Amino acid sequence: MRKVVIIDGARTPFLKSGTNYMDLMSYQLGQFAIKGLLVKTGLDPQLVDRVIMGTVISNIKTSNVAREAAITAGVPNTTPCHTVTQACISANRAIATACAEIMIGQADIIIAGGVDSTSDTPIGYKKSMRKKLFKAQKLKTFGDTLKFGLSLRPSDFAPERPRVAEYSTNRVMGEDCDIMAARFKVSREEQDHFAIRSHQLAAKAHEEGHLPKEIVPVSLSPKFKTISKDNGIRPDSNYEKISKLRPAFDKKFGTLTAANSSFLTDGAAVSLLMAEEKAAELGLQPKAEVVDFVFTGQDLKEELLLGPTYATAKILEKNNMTLADFDVIEFHEAFAGQILANINALASDDFAKKHLGREKAVGKINMDKFNLWGGSLSIGHPFGATGSRLVTTTANRLHAEQGTYGLLAACAAGAHGHAMILKRV
Repeated sequence: MRKVVIIDGARTPFLKSGTNYMDLMSYQLGQFAIKGLLVKTGLDPQLVDRVIMGTVISNIKTSNVAREAAITAGVPNTTPCHTVTQACISANRAIATACAEIMIGQADIIIAGGVDSTSDTPIGYKKSMRKKLFKAQKLKTFGDTLKFGLSLRPSDFAPERPRVAEYSTNRVMGEDCDIMAARFKVSREEQDHFAIRSHQLAAKAHEEGHLPKEIVPVSLSPKFKTISKDNGIRPDSNYEKISKLRPAFDKKFGTLTAANSSFLTDGAAVSLLMAEEKAAELGLQPKAEVVDFVFTGQDLKEELLLGPTYATAKILEKNNMTLADFDVIEFHEAFAGQILANINALASDDFAKKHLGREKAVGKINMDKFNLWGGSLSIGHPFGATGSRLVTTTANRLHAEQGTYGLLAACAAGAHGHAMILKRV
């Protein structure tokens, strides 16, 4: 197996849905990120062996969004591209697939990451209307057309509203997180304080120049005003203000609110991965080595968002490591309640015995190492792109903090989990 190294990463500013990216398609955001990465690293696009992108909200016009993003970014059409999806860890899956191809010698250089635009969510008709429209393709005479027109009812034209719900349980993720927060005794106050922490740390990381190093500025026509900063970060967040918000999901007993949950976000992020010897040949200095990665699946009704716990336990055991071995820890922040529940689960002997097959808890996370540049709660969470942002942030933090090992982990719909270990080069 060949060593895989990360040269660098790049992303667009992550923006709240319905704001500046409203008129763009997903592939255009992917184009900005890929082109920015090529410029940033100085890599000749002709050398790219593959482009792999993750996405969740697929547009039928660009179902293989990796292909459209790559070609418009200047990657030659002789470079194969494909798109993967695994909910919120789609970019992680794209990067893992890239790693596997490089490890076994199928490729030397791959751009992998992801993109999503909730502003460009396809909105369709209900099944009854779609059936009528499908049959309408066979209309031949005026009489047929007239009969079809008379069959339509006002209710047929009502759009089918998109809903971010788990198909098998029909619960939205926030409802599952409310249940999980109660199960792990995570209070509303704890969640609000964690959300404030995320916003304040992200604002600080922007001011200190850490997050701008990840970002590729974007200029949009017709005014070509430069966008260079995430627009969801609220440095003025305070407990007095957000503690007054009403629950967003379980209106009566819930503890999740708009402030302690991640928001719908548009954006793209990509990473440049290479075989170690190829990087040396090209004279490119890697930032980190990919040591290992795992994916897990959990119970959909009870453990939808516990992926970080299961994946972390699995990867630590596999590599004979403990949480204390890591200088940098980055978890995807879907909800403050999700993060705190996973932290509690990792520190629980009882949970370890009942669910992880361990005698002792995985361990207690040192918060002085955890998400120090903010997270999805503040920076934003484009479903298909967050995994690449986590990789870039982990690698950059390892250098900024002179650490050796970094751990990143994430949960995803479908009750999946992911974890990856990086080592600073």
